Amino acid sequence: MQTTVRRLGVLIATASIAVAACGSSGSTSAPSAGAPSAGASSAASAGAPVSGSIKVDGSSTVYPITEAVAEEFQKANPGTRVTVAFSGTGGGFKKFCAGETDMNDASRPIKADDAGEGAACKAKGIEYLELGIATDALSVVINPGNDWAKCLTVAQLKKIWDQGSTVKKWSDIDPAFPAQDIHLFGPGADSGTFDYFTEVINGKAKQSRSDYTPSEDDNALVTGVAGDRYALGYFGFAYLEENLDKIKAVQIDGGSGCVAPSRDAVNGGTYKPLARPLFIYPSRAALKRPEMAAFVQYYLDNVNTYVDEVGYIDAAPAVLAKSKAALAAALK
Repeated sequence: MQTTVRRLGVLIATASIAVAACGSSGSTSAPSAGAPSAGASSAASAGAPVSGSIKVDGSSTVYPITEAVAEEFQKANPGTRVTVAFSGTGGGFKKFCAGETDMNDASRPIKADDAGEGAACKAKGIEYLELGIATDALSVVINPGNDWAKCLTVAQLKKIWDQGSTVKKWSDIDPAFPAQDIHLFGPGADSGTFDYFTEVINGKAKQSRSDYTPSEDDNALVTGVAGDRYALGYFGFAYLEENLDKIKAVQIDGGSGCVAPSRDAVNGGTYKPLARPLFIYPSRAALKRPEMAAFVQYYLDNVNTYVDEVGYIDAAPAVLAKSKAALAAALK
């Protein structure tokens, strides 16, 4: 199977945002509201073939995992169509809390008390499970021609990215750096990656400079950094791993020395503060349908295979065990 990050780039090039592995273009209509099936739990546990439609949206970071799971699930269940889109964690939650999708991929926890997400879900009666599925080493990246910014401190990243930043040139970060304009690339404001990075680096949600090139498409960010010696950007680890011939990682000094993003650094707890959990949020109502129950069960049972395939990091065993227990309880 091709790695799904590369497949994502091909799909974007053909302007297909909603992706279904069966090859048809994705519908944007809300899921059907048929009566729940009493056989949902048994279908999921027994592994019997199921049929129906499932709609997923959300994080572009989590997208490659879900797209890979969906592709293989549909092979085993040819009567099921899983449509996966990536409008960003926040953009996906807007659709999810409006009842337009069955599950949201997220690169940060839902803002349960937030007037936009928590209140919106509550207003529509949307109940959900929060299931941890993987870990990401959010990566700061530069062009291969950059031979000066090998390591940046959290304070330097804040100086670059904070709201009201006066950094215009690389030399504004460190006088030893070139007096050349710095060109910034990063996720858009609907992205969970944007939210996470801004909170842990700048100290407050949404407190980011806006004069940079934003995109919800991480492949577009890769292209921007790869084509500009004076560029700097950030996005999920899988997109770094997939493009090591085009870009390179900056080591991050979170207070204990310079550390590059890697599986070992994340698992050893030394890549701070940019290691983060990844989630899926299935709707409890959707889980009453056999095809949805079977899909999420398949997801959790096989997720480590796909996490490894697309270049992320397995969730801690305790995290995955908690997710499986929460799903089992919901399917009783």
